[in-house]
Amino acid sequence: MGRLDALRQFNLLKWLREERQSRKLILFIVFVALLLDNMLLTVVVPIIPSYLYNLDESADVALRNNTLSQQDAPGSFHSIVSLYDNTVRLSGSNATARSTELVPPTPAAAAQQPQNSSDCPQSTSKLLNENVKVGMLFASKATVQLLTNPFIGPLTNRVGYQLPIFIGFCIMFLSTIMFAFSSSYALLFLARSLQGVGSSCSSVAGMGMLASVYTDDEERGHAIGIALGGLALGVLVGPPFGSVMYEFVGKTAPFLILAFLAVFDGGTVAFFFLAPKPSSHQKGTPLLTLMKDPYILIAAGAICFGNMAIAMMEPTLPIWMMETMCARKWQLGVAFLPASISYLIGTNIFGTLAHKMGRWLCALIGMMVVGISVICVPFARDIYGLILPNFGVGFAIGMVDSSMMPIMGYLVDLRHVSVYGSVYAIADVAFCMGFALGPSIGGSVAESIGFPWLMTIIGVVDIFFAPLCLFLRNPPGQEEKIAILMDTNCSMKTRSYSTQGTYYQGENMDPEYDDYD
Repeated sequence: MGRLDALRQFNLLKWLREERQSRKLILFIVFVALLLDNMLLTVVVPIIPSYLYNLDESADVALRNNTLSQQDAPGSFHSIVSLYDNTVRLSGSNATARSTELVPPTPAAAAQQPQNSSDCPQSTSKLLNENVKVGMLFASKATVQLLTNPFIGPLTNRVGYQLPIFIGFCIMFLSTIMFAFSSSYALLFLARSLQGVGSSCSSVAGMGMLASVYTDDEERGHAIGIALGGLALGVLVGPPFGSVMYEFVGKTAPFLILAFLAVFDGGTVAFFFLAPKPSSHQKGTPLLTLMKDPYILIAAGAICFGNMAIAMMEPTLPIWMMETMCARKWQLGVAFLPASISYLIGTNIFGTLAHKMGRWLCALIGMMVVGISVICVPFARDIYGLILPNFGVGFAIGMVDSSMMPIMGYLVDLRHVSVYGSVYAIADVAFCMGFALGPSIGGSVAESIGFPWLMTIIGVVDIFFAPLCLFLRNPPGQEEKIAILMDTNCSMKTRSYSTQGTYYQGENMDPEYDDYD
């Protein structure tokens, strides 16, 4: 019996060891990590503007009723508060004293209201003031992630990728639970900021892990394209999922479902990857050295400005729709559906195609299309008019991300030490700068000069940045790196690949798996 138990334990350990070396399992975990992160990122887009507006309206109504009750003499009249339309009706001896407040709207005034006037906000000026609050709340996650990334990148070079990605899932679980039960702006702001720490751990470690196991340039691009499909799916599902659940179930339900997803993926990481194993980490290029590389900065800039377009739309488009279209709650999230679907299509198509057509060209075209599509967004007069420009925005950003994420790893292979934690920390910093500056600046600009001018400005910026991608057409590499990549007699611990996709295998190399530490 003891021998049977030992045999079962041996078989279990052998299976675990094989699964820990499986590139497909690693790709699945990174896919789910990006899915969860971006669902939590976007599920709040249709919820927060309406939720904060309702909180402020409720607070104003309560304050107004309290003020009226204190100003009027006791026993002169009674205030009756209607929970249906939040108006105050008076009864008692001097009910005619405020009769001007109770005059019903004239038929002409009623005819001027939109058909779905019950969905229109009662105070447009107050709604516009929500731009700044919502923008700051949305930007807090990316700002914290931006500050955290420079520490997470070097940390993964020291301790590996497994522990940081597990910690990231734990922090995102805590953040999601806080979102579910927070009922004040301060707690929502704290939950959003905490999410930035978890996102930094999971995204930097996840992308670094992928780049280390998929060392062929074409395979890496295909794998990162699939992983970005998780990001796209999160962006796709998040807004409509949040808006529908918010209207028909409530604010708490979508966040509890996301918390369960975080527990599932975190448990998978703990089961397969947190067992002790020998470490043989190579010292990577310092973060500051990578940040001084002009080619890495151009790639990071494309990621930043491309994603800044959709980041500016997230807090401002729902408010603009409420102001100009009297949009219902579910429409605020569904408006982002074309961008999400097209991003999913773009990342899957150009994850492989960009390698063949040239990643620099793919990014250049993508930046141009982003700029043109964003400028066209304010011309929409209803939710159907948003379909085509939003589709173009998402598809073009998919072209940029699926081109620039693999090229970041390729630039490190070509010009620096092939350790990827720091370079994908820079890529994540660029992504976060877009989502930090976008909502914070976008909310203020939309309040000052209007949503159409905001879209025009970011569109022009993307168009003018696009030609810089020409510098990524043929970046120079270190001669010794090129020699290592091309020398068939070089014995290495991991596979080395040329830019044409053929690989050379070192001595004592397991042909089935790669060492991803």
